Amino acid sequence: MARHSRLQREVLGLYRQFLRACRGKPGFLPRVQAEFRRAARIPRTDVLLIEYLLRRGQRQLAQLREGHATGMGLFAPGRPKQQQEKDKEDAQS
Repeated sequence: MARHSRLQREVLGLYRQFLRACRGKPGFLPRVQAEFRRAARIPRTDVLLIEYLLRRGQRQLAQLREGHATGMGLFAPGRPKQQQEKDKEDAQS
Protein backbone atom coordinates (compact mmCIF):
# COMPACT_ATOMS: atom_id res chain seq x y z
CA MET A 1 0.00 0.00 0.00
CA ALA A 2 1.34 3.42 -0.96
CA ARG A 3 2.18 5.92 1.75
CA HIS A 4 0.11 9.04 2.01
CA SER A 5 1.62 12.48 1.58
CA ARG A 6 1.72 14.93 4.50
CA LEU A 7 -1.24 16.82 3.08
CA GLN A 8 -3.28 13.63 2.62
CA ARG A 9 -2.57 12.63 6.23
CA GLU A 10 -3.70 16.06 7.44
CA VAL A 11 -6.96 15.82 5.49
CA LEU A 12 -7.65 12.31 6.77
CA GLY A 13 -6.90 13.45 10.31
CA LEU A 14 -9.26 16.40 9.95
CA TYR A 15 -11.98 14.05 8.68
CA ARG A 16 -11.54 11.78 11.71
CA GLN A 17 -11.68 14.77 14.04
CA PHE A 18 -14.91 15.94 12.39
CA LEU A 19 -16.44 12.48 12.78
CA ARG A 20 -15.61 12.50 16.49
CA ALA A 21 -16.92 16.05 16.95
CA CYS A 22 -20.21 15.19 15.19
CA ARG A 23 -21.16 12.51 17.69
CA GLY A 24 -24.32 13.52 19.50
CA LYS A 25 -25.14 16.36 17.11
CA PRO A 26 -27.96 15.39 14.77
CA GLY A 27 -27.66 16.41 11.14
CA PHE A 28 -23.94 17.11 11.17
CA LEU A 29 -22.60 13.76 9.98
CA PRO A 30 -24.28 13.70 6.53
CA ARG A 31 -23.18 17.27 5.87
CA VAL A 32 -19.57 16.57 6.86
CA GLN A 33 -19.48 13.45 4.70
CA ALA A 34 -20.95 15.32 1.74
CA GLU A 35 -18.41 18.15 2.08
CA PHE A 36 -15.47 15.76 2.16
CA ARG A 37 -16.84 13.73 -0.77
CA ARG A 38 -17.23 16.92 -2.80
CA ALA A 39 -13.68 17.96 -1.94
CA ALA A 40 -12.38 14.50 -2.88
CA ARG A 41 -12.97 15.42 -6.54
CA ILE A 42 -10.38 18.18 -6.38
CA PRO A 43 -7.27 17.25 -8.35
CA ARG A 44 -4.28 16.36 -6.18
CA THR A 45 -2.20 18.90 -8.05
CA ASP A 46 -4.33 21.81 -6.80
CA VAL A 47 -2.36 22.14 -3.57
CA LEU A 48 -3.34 25.76 -2.89
CA LEU A 49 -7.05 24.96 -2.92
CA ILE A 50 -6.55 21.86 -0.78
CA GLU A 51 -4.55 23.82 1.79
CA TYR A 52 -7.19 26.57 1.82
CA LEU A 53 -9.98 24.06 2.40
CA LEU A 54 -7.91 22.36 5.10
CA ARG A 55 -7.50 25.65 7.00
CA ARG A 56 -11.18 26.45 6.54
CA GLY A 57 -12.11 23.01 7.84
CA GLN A 58 -9.90 23.48 10.89
CA ARG A 59 -11.69 26.75 11.71
CA GLN A 60 -15.08 25.10 11.26
CA LEU A 61 -14.01 22.22 13.50
CA ALA A 62 -12.96 24.67 16.21
CA GLN A 63 -16.40 26.31 16.05
CA LEU A 64 -18.10 22.94 16.20
CA ARG A 65 -16.09 21.93 19.25
CA GLU A 66 -16.97 25.13 21.13
CA GLY A 67 -20.32 23.58 21.89
CA HIS A 68 -22.43 26.51 20.77
CA ALA A 69 -23.26 24.87 17.45
CA THR A 70 -26.70 23.28 17.44
CA GLY A 71 -27.23 23.07 13.70
CA MET A 72 -25.40 23.35 10.45
CA GLY A 73 -26.69 25.84 7.90
CA LEU A 74 -26.02 26.38 4.27
CA PHE A 75 -25.67 29.71 2.55
CA ALA A 76 -27.37 29.50 -0.81
CA PRO A 77 -27.37 32.32 -3.31
CA GLY A 78 -30.72 34.06 -3.64
CA ARG A 79 -32.60 34.42 -6.87
CA PRO A 80 -31.73 37.45 -8.98
CA LYS A 81 -33.93 40.50 -8.46
CA GLN A 82 -35.11 40.37 -12.08
CA GLN A 83 -36.40 36.82 -11.57
CA GLN A 84 -38.22 37.83 -8.38
CA GLU A 85 -39.93 40.72 -10.19
CA LYS A 86 -40.93 38.43 -13.07
CA ASP A 87 -42.39 35.91 -10.62
CA LYS A 88 -44.35 38.69 -8.92
CA GLU A 89 -45.79 39.83 -12.28
CA ASP A 90 -46.73 36.26 -13.16
CA ALA A 91 -48.51 35.85 -9.83
CA GLN A 92 -50.55 39.00 -10.42
CA SER A 93 -51.66 37.83 -13.89
